[in-house]
Amino acid sequence: MDIRAGIITAVALAVIGALLTLRSGFRTLRAARRLTFYRIRRQRERGGWYTLGFGLLLLGASAALAFYGEPVAYRYFPPSPTITLTPTITLTPTITLTPTITVPVTITNTPSVSDTPTVTLTPFIPLAIEVLFESEVTPNPAAVFSEIQFTRNCENFNEFETATVYQNPITYMCGVFSYDQMTPGAQWTALWLRDGKLVHYESFPWDGEVGGYGFTEWEAPASEWLPGTYQVQIFSGLNWNVVGQFLLQGDAPTALPTSTPASTSTASRTPTATLTLTPSRTPTRTLTPTPSQTPGVTATP
Repeated sequence: MDIRAGIITAVALAVIGALLTLRSGFRTLRAARRLTFYRIRRQRERGGWYTLGFGLLLLGASAALAFYGEPVAYRYFPPSPTITLTPTITLTPTITLTPTITVPVTITNTPSVSDTPTVTLTPFIPLAIEVLFESEVTPNPAAVFSEIQFTRNCENFNEFETATVYQNPITYMCGVFSYDQMTPGAQWTALWLRDGKLVHYESFPWDGEVGGYGFTEWEAPASEWLPGTYQVQIFSGLNWNVVGQFLLQGDAPTALPTSTPASTSTASRTPTATLTLTPSRTPTRTLTPTPSQTPGVTATP
């Protein structure tokens, strides 16, 4: 039994005990009203009220255990890291690096082409994002993260549906994970990539606890969620911690054209510019004429 199952069991037992205690208190009060002797009736009523108070206290303890029991338990009993062997996920960027193999068919047998992408197997933070770091706190190199689980509803960490394949259209995605031994205030970064290309990122000083649950999210218009393999890489400082991926299928809806009339007006001028490119071939025949009017005359034959 893990910590979460133990907390749920304890909450269930506390709620059942509270209900039984409240029931016993109500029955004691009802029975005390039937007694004739005043002193005995007062004693029974006092005992009934004590029982009701204990039942309410037990019910409040069960509510506190349900909301705060699991985070407190993780503080003293950190979750065991469940880092999965996901280096194969990083092989997806090689799809964008190998279009040159299809041109010469005979080069496909040479190992030199397939070995070169191994340099990029380890995820790293681009320099353009690294220069935006704000924190000066040294991250803990022993920080661990669990496997990233992707969901479209990130409101409740205890109940959410996960999947590895999603269908368009979508506008929001969230990656949930558990963590331990994080340093508050250290720089934390999450990179979102689609088929190896960076499409979104978030980076800020860590504002969570040392251990518990965390998430990374991306919300964008439906037209920006193009189909492909999405990968999320998480770093503490410059240290890579975990990577996860999901597959998005189906064509994304096209964005409504809002400012296309302005672009079409400029496009009508471009055909005139393409006509000026043809006289550039005529100077190869007549190198001596320098005026620009003569190539227009010689181009007519």
